[in-house]
Amino acid sequence: MTTVLEFLGSDHRACDDLFASAEAAAAQGRWDSAREQFARFNAAMARHLAMEEEVLFPAFEARTGMRSGPTEVMRTEHAQMRDLLRDMADAVAAGNQGRFLGLSETLNMLMQQHNLKEENMLYPMSDQVLAGERDDLVRAMESVG
Repeated sequence: MTTVLEFLGSDHRACDDLFASAEAAAAQGRWDSAREQFARFNAAMARHLAMEEEVLFPAFEARTGMRSGPTEVMRTEHAQMRDLLRDMADAVAAGNQGRFLGLSETLNMLMQQHNLKEENMLYPMSDQVLAGERDDLVRAMESVG
């Protein structure tokens, strides 16, 4: 049995690895690789955010009745990340190294803080309150496009 923390924490690390590859390629001016790696990272992030917003958050909110608690904060931060990702996509497409690396620094800080909140608070809470449905939740998250 996989926990929410194990499943989504592992996905955080996979996204972080893709992010590091895109950032390294951009820093070295290898734009074809940077564009390819960023596209993979962007797709992985879109899937991760969708798994949380379409599966985990609604289940957590339904079970706890908390709609203006931790999931609201996470959704707000997801919107901030999406804005940064859009700006980074423009920068990598244009080969604008300074802009891309500046945005990546901001995104990295936001993701680190966000992931800590999820891994230290939201995921353990989810594992506790959704223990009986955890396997079904993980399967539902795995099936997100």
